[in-house]
Amino acid sequence: MFRLSNNLIGILNFITLVISIPIIGAGIWLSKSGATVCEKFLEKPVIILGVFLMLVSLAGLIGACCRVSLLLWLYLFVVFLLIVLLFCFTIFAFVVTNKGAGQVLSNRGYKEYRLGDYSNWLQKRVNSTGNWNKIKSCLADSKVCSSISNKLINDTVEKFYSENLSSIQSGCCKPSNDCGFTYVSPTNWTATSTTSSNPDCKAWSNDITVLCYNCQSCKAGLLDQVKTDWKKVAIVNIVFLIVLIIFYSIGCCAFRNNRRDNTNETYTRLP
Repeated sequence: MFRLSNNLIGILNFITLVISIPIIGAGIWLSKSGATVCEKFLEKPVIILGVFLMLVSLAGLIGACCRVSLLLWLYLFVVFLLIVLLFCFTIFAFVVTNKGAGQVLSNRGYKEYRLGDYSNWLQKRVNSTGNWNKIKSCLADSKVCSSISNKLINDTVEKFYSENLSSIQSGCCKPSNDCGFTYVSPTNWTATSTTSSNPDCKAWSNDITVLCYNCQSCKAGLLDQVKTDWKKVAIVNIVFLIVLIIFYSIGCCAFRNNRRDNTNETYTRLP
């Protein structure tokens, strides 16, 4: 007679198995319908995640419901590894995002960002030419700057300065406040002579495909967004860790039940 822990593991893994099917489908859809490099970049991770969930769920489902101790042991081993990896990643996420914040400007609704304010590990990631070229392509594809240009095209300079821009919009879509450029439109500024040593002043271009994508402020704005997102992910990971630990505990009970049942069957068959 099945015990409660076996039934619970079976039900939970059946649900996970069902969830893995649309995840795999989404990955296949991205591979065929992705219009940009950024969308297609997601296809392999999504497909791998879906296949991984499917295989782990099948191992847990068959191991618990069919009393296959080897599969259930493999399932528990994978869950244990996930617990360790998630715990390490959560700690790492909090450590690398503990530095950096936007600089508040007088009479501005947005903040400005400095790359040096963020952790060295994050800085190295965006300072890599290969990484940044891919990121720039994704930023251009997302139309993050053209969207605010269309939205705020009729704004006066005073109205624009009062806008609450996101960190990426502030860092990538307009020149630094240090440059003192003259406002024409949200993505069109007239360069003026400046004594600022900020290298972003020379990197700015009114070309909608260039703007400040090559600026240090753009990298800093992205890192500020990454910092915010990673902290949210870390909080979700804590909840997920608790769920995985519950799964693991129930799975251990089911594994013990399997071994006990298999041992009893062996003794029953003995002459």
